[in-house]
Amino acid sequence: MFAFGSLKAADEAPVNPNVGEAKGIIKQFGGQLVSELKSAIKTGGPEHAIGVCHKRAPAIANGLSKSSGWDVSRVSLKTRNTEMGTPDAWETAVLEAFESRKAAGEDVKTMAFAEVVEGPDGEQFRFMKAIPTQEVCLACHGSEITEEVAAKLDALYPEDQARGFSVGDIRGAFSLSKPL
Repeated sequence: MFAFGSLKAADEAPVNPNVGEAKGIIKQFGGQLVSELKSAIKTGGPEHAIGVCHKRAPAIANGLSKSSGWDVSRVSLKTRNTEMGTPDAWETAVLEAFESRKAAGEDVKTMAFAEVVEGPDGEQFRFMKAIPTQEVCLACHGSEITEEVAAKLDALYPEDQARGFSVGDIRGAFSLSKPL
């Protein structure tokens, strides 16, 4: 389900062309990142994939931001990269609402939220889509990660909180915004 303007799921959401555009950008981001992660894991294991997340994920987000006119990022309540993944107040409220919606039985795979908000430079359209934790994510985000993975994560992300997830947990969310 998709919610628009309410922090809970809605059966029917108003049609907004920004929603489709945001979902398309997320599909590009997720598709490119997953492809690069799978390739990195195949060639060098999870330790190699950490480098993709560290360098390529921000580059992909930056490239999509420049080409689309949207501000594109990923955020989480349990951040790995505190400089780039720490949610603002609006994102925190949405992530917390996602957790409540998950607890009420909603499928994380389809969980999204959009809202027009007043920002410092005027109205913005904001959109978030939950990122479900998948089996492949557990090598770096699960409860039982190898010493090699832990060492690399500790070196790159000294304030890492993004461990201890299980399949189906909300790993975080894609967060997009653009001025109206």
